[in-house]
Order: sequence, then structure tokens, then C-alpha cells
Amino acid sequence: MTASNPVSRWSAWAPQLLSVLRIVAAFMLIPGGTMKLFAFPAGMPPDGSTAPMMSQIWIGGVLELVGGALLLVGLFTRPVAFILSGMLAVAYFQFHAPQGFWPSMNGGVPAVLYCFVLLYLSAAGPGPWSLDALRKRQ
Repeated sequence: MTASNPVSRWSAWAPQLLSVLRIVAAFMLIPGGTMKLFAFPAGMPPDGSTAPMMSQIWIGGVLELVGGALLLVGLFTRPVAFILSGMLAVAYFQFHAPQGFWPSMNGGVPAVLYCFVLLYLSAAGPGPWSLDALRKRQ
């Protein structure tokens, strides 16, 4: 058995793991939207409320919920991921960066990480386990 054999077998899973990355990222985005819109599973800090309708936070919640649902099933993945990446860049620079330079100190690590994961998904696509891939085959 050569050293490259296990590596090549693991590398063969890259397309499926791209789908897993998309699904997990989407699954983690959706509760951010439901929190802002419906106070589920909890409301927004500090008082557990929801975002006022048509406010910037509310629009972000709609993008997280609808965009997250589309990403979860892998439908329109590239444009949705690009829009969400931009939303998270705005969120970082508007809400976190003014609190200080370092993301680990200003609470912005999730926003930065999601921004770049979603930017990657906008370029890489949804992976094979997606409605986009299913639509392409037909």
C-alpha cells in the first residue's frame, strides 16, 4: 500500500465534503434569521425581542433565513452565497470593526469566517448533493 493511496481516496471525497460544508453553513445561518424575525430559538439580546420590521437587522434576518434555506437545499447557491457573503462583510465592518481591530476581541470572528466560507461557496458551487446539481443533470 502506498502513502498516496489513502490520500487519493480521501481527496476523492472533496466534492461531497463541499456539499457538507454548504449544508452545515446553511444550517448554522438559519437560526440567526429565525432569532431576528421570530425570537426562535431565542430572541435577540439583550431583551429577547425581534428586529423591527424593515429595519436593517430585520432585512439581515430575512437574508439569513431565506438565503440559508436556499443554501441548505443547494438552490441558486452561487448568487445566494455571494449576496450572503456581502451581507456578512457589511455586518462585520458596521457592527464589529468599530469595537476594535482584532476580530477575536470585537466579536466578529463568526462574521469574518462566514463571509469567506460563503465567498468560497459562491466560487466553488454547491457540490453534488444539491438541487443545483440535480437541475444541471436534467
